[in-house]
Amino acid sequence: MLRHFTLEYWMDDGWYVGRLKEVPGIFSQGESMDELEENIRDAYQMMMADEESIPRPDAHVKELVVEV
Repeated sequence: MLRHFTLEYWMDDGWYVGRLKEVPGIFSQGESMDELEENIRDAYQMMMADEESIPRPDAHVKELVVEV
């Protein structure tokens, strides 16, 4: 499955630094834009793997609508 995110990035001491705007806490950096994109993808995949590995046997699921 493909998901689309917004990569916000900037330069800091010669490094490309960025974050995924839709996913709080996903930041990374790279010496090039390509490296930043690869590192951001890796950070997202690691975060998702951690989330999926936490068992929640008593969890319930409900759709929630938020006005923005």
